[in-house]
Amino acid sequence: MNTDEAARLRREYEADGLDELSMAGAPIDEFRRWLDGVIAADLPEPNAFVLATADDQARPSARAVLMKSFSDEGIVFYTNLESRKSLDLKANPLGAATFVWTPLHRQVRFEGSIEPVSADEADEYFSQRPRGAQIAAHASDQSTEVESRSFLESKYDDTAARFEGLEIPRPVAWGGWRLRLATVEFWQGQVNRFHDRIRYRRSGTEWIKERLAP
Repeated sequence: MNTDEAARLRREYEADGLDELSMAGAPIDEFRRWLDGVIAADLPEPNAFVLATADDQARPSARAVLMKSFSDEGIVFYTNLESRKSLDLKANPLGAATFVWTPLHRQVRFEGSIEPVSADEADEYFSQRPRGAQIAAHASDQSTEVESRSFLESKYDDTAARFEGLEIPRPVAWGGWRLRLATVEFWQGQVNRFHDRIRYRRSGTEWIKERLAP
């Protein structure tokens, strides 16, 4: 991590604060600016976020995942389609995502509906994954109970042998999800914990910016 750059950016961000009038009209454009700052500071895993879901009985669950793409349509991540998070989303297709960049004293929160990406989109991304990750996607029945680590390693080795010399197709039970943006909040830490919070809220085809109390 570039600690000097992170410290410089944090001081700059805290000095400037958040001004809704100077922020981008669309939240995804503002997010792109923030992510550029994170990358410039060389923070580890800049695309990591915490995804929160709930099942059909409103029981919550949260875990860290990696964003693999983003656009005006939303943010995309990939996973086993029979994992706990996927089963939650099939039953209750709403979720929240939080990016936390502590060295910069910044976070971004997304909320909205979550839907599967297309098979073509999932195929294209899977084909770009490292071969080891492709093998792992076939070898693991994500979120199911297993007897031991050695059992998992044996499944991985068997799967690698099965695909030796072959192109590895995307597993049927593996794909992507897209969180479509309904609200997006940008949070900037300030002195005395009197933080800046600007929320974008979708209204029809427009985005409304609102300042929230810290």
